[in-house]
Amino acid sequence: MTEELTGPPWATDWTKSASEYRDSLPEAVRQQIIEAVTELKCSRHPYRDDHLDTAEVSIEPVRSTQPRGAHLLYFDRGRGWLRYVFTPRTADPQIVVETLFWQ
Repeated sequence: MTEELTGPPWATDWTKSASEYRDSLPEAVRQQIIEAVTELKCSRHPYRDDHLDTAEVSIEPVRSTQPRGAHLLYFDRGRGWLRYVFTPRTADPQIVVETLFWQ
């Protein structure tokens, strides 16, 4: 019998460069990032926009030919985005934020 994924909230980790950039942004932007990542962490599946507040965030694959590869999460009406991957391990599924950008 195969085991099911544990489900949300998903564990989240940040690369060093993404976390350093996040920490250098103004407080208001950091709060928007926290809210966007919280939406993602609590979603049923991090690669689908089911149950996401799409007025606040949206997601799409980086490459349409790799729907299970890296994805982009847009926030702040598209002014910011972060690139993440989801590792669907049975024991410890995890979202890893690789890159963050805000303008």
